[in-house]
Amino acid sequence: MRRMVAEHLLDPADFILPLFVADDLGQSGQRREIPSMPGVYQHSMDSLKQICEEALAVGIPCVDLFGVPRPEDKDATGSVAWDEAGILNRAVAQLRAEFGDDLLIMADTCLDEFTDHGHCGVVTHDRFGREVVDNDATLPLYADMAVAQAAAGAHLVSPSGMMDGQVAVIREALDAHGYTDVAIMAYSAKYASAFFGPFRDAVGSSLRGDRRTYQQDPANVREALLEVEHDVAEGADFVMVKPAMAYLDVLAQVAEVSPVPVAAYQVSGEYAMIQAAGQNGWLDAERTMMESLMAIKRAGADQILTYFAIDAARFLRDQKDQ
Repeated sequence: MRRMVAEHLLDPADFILPLFVADDLGQSGQRREIPSMPGVYQHSMDSLKQICEEALAVGIPCVDLFGVPRPEDKDATGSVAWDEAGILNRAVAQLRAEFGDDLLIMADTCLDEFTDHGHCGVVTHDRFGREVVDNDATLPLYADMAVAQAAAGAHLVSPSGMMDGQVAVIREALDAHGYTDVAIMAYSAKYASAFFGPFRDAVGSSLRGDRRTYQQDPANVREALLEVEHDVAEGADFVMVKPAMAYLDVLAQVAEVSPVPVAAYQVSGEYAMIQAAGQNGWLDAERTMMESLMAIKRAGADQILTYFAIDAARFLRDQKDQ
């Protein structure tokens, strides 16, 4: 009866699984657990394919790939990001060859994993001598990265750097190279959040300082709505709110006005808190996992990026079988 009258239902098809592939692990089948994210791993190529098979088996339609390059391959512009031989593009190509169109492959289109300074774009100095990210100098690099990802076989690209105009320049570049069917999931409302901490461990970030000059202020909502409006006008096929749980009010307002599907990212810190509390016996981790995902769905998310994707999909399958 409760299920019959439930106003919102979760389904494995709602989930997108973020995954990390590390260049130093090679093709080996090995994986390396991320200490601040229990149960989440940096993958080799072979273990990446294995977890993608697990995701498909429980009904998850899409994975979001992040590359972890070798430290010596990082430089000031993140040039390995658009190198055909770069870790992320190789991973996209191998997954597309393995799974074809059975699994949707999304690639993170941002430079922060690949730059030696850890910022999401080209770093320069303002008139006061302070380090700042040069928005306009970064845009053509995003275009090159998106085209390389599309050439490798990505179904979707996901610009996450919060540069003004990033969606327009990527759409133009993809279309000019014949990738008109490659979709864009835009990180439209990405906040300068403390909840990203474990993620930076996951990608081996070289960041010094913070990203408050180009990510959004947690105090602002209207700014998020304006960013969504701009991204849709520039050609975004999806928009995203990130983080999810601390920004459910933003998610709800974006979902109310967006003419395209709305995604929300349950980020590393949100995941880590639930896992840590569960391991310490302070919370029922499984129930808390499902309640948190339902809250994101209830607030208006059409897609949920979550490290819990496989566990949550298995829970839903087992619940249905009972």
